[in-house]
Amino acid sequence: MAMDAERRQAELIAQFSAQAAALSSAPQLAALVLEATSHPALFAFSELLTLPALSKLTGTQYASSLDLLRLFAYGTLNDYKSNSGFLPALLPDQVRKLKQLSVLTLAESTKILPYDQLMQELDVSNVRELEDFLINECMYSGIVRGKLDQLRRCFEVQFAAGRDLTPDQLKNMIETLSDWLGTSDRLLHQIQEKIKWADTMSEVNKKHQKEFEDRVEEAKKSIKQADIDLRGHDEFLSESGGIMDFEEDRVRPKRRRQPPA
Repeated sequence: MAMDAERRQAELIAQFSAQAAALSSAPQLAALVLEATSHPALFAFSELLTLPALSKLTGTQYASSLDLLRLFAYGTLNDYKSNSGFLPALLPDQVRKLKQLSVLTLAESTKILPYDQLMQELDVSNVRELEDFLINECMYSGIVRGKLDQLRRCFEVQFAAGRDLTPDQLKNMIETLSDWLGTSDRLLHQIQEKIKWADTMSEVNKKHQKEFEDRVEEAKKSIKQADIDLRGHDEFLSESGGIMDFEEDRVRPKRRRQPPA
């Protein structure tokens, strides 16, 4: 669902961008801004602000249309009410769109939106009208999902589409991402150093293990050789003892028999 909505946004932005590129007069471009800000399915406007064709509105009697487009990109209904004297009057479709965008702005800061706050921000007089708007114009359109809690008199936001980032927000996001990237690079370097140290220690351990095994093998050979030498010595002593006994028997004088009396 979210991917379909994003695809639809991209298609509409491409459509209005192509139309703007084909227009040359300020009245035509102002009419295009009116059409874009009234479209029921378009909720992103910052890319339209960057179109070179719309810069033709600057310095003309239609310059306020460019300011209105900027308000739809970053502002709320209360922002319009505070600057209505300098902006074109809104059509009913534009009022509804600006109310929808105001809900998205509120949902950026908190997921529990009190009814009293919503009624004030959306210029709604009663709870029934507020709940109808949240259901029919926000949840059914897919820009938010949530739960209406009549007991607690609040709207619990479960999902809200993101709005265009202001230049300051974009700058802060880039700085945050840059800091995160720097931290990630430092952590990666530390991990690589630890891996290198572990590899070095592994090689040292392998060397020590090899030396130990070699010493054990030498000790085994020495013990085996000593055992062979010892057996040979025992055999030699055994053979020498037999010869000596034979020689002793030969040289020992024999007793003469005494003649019988």
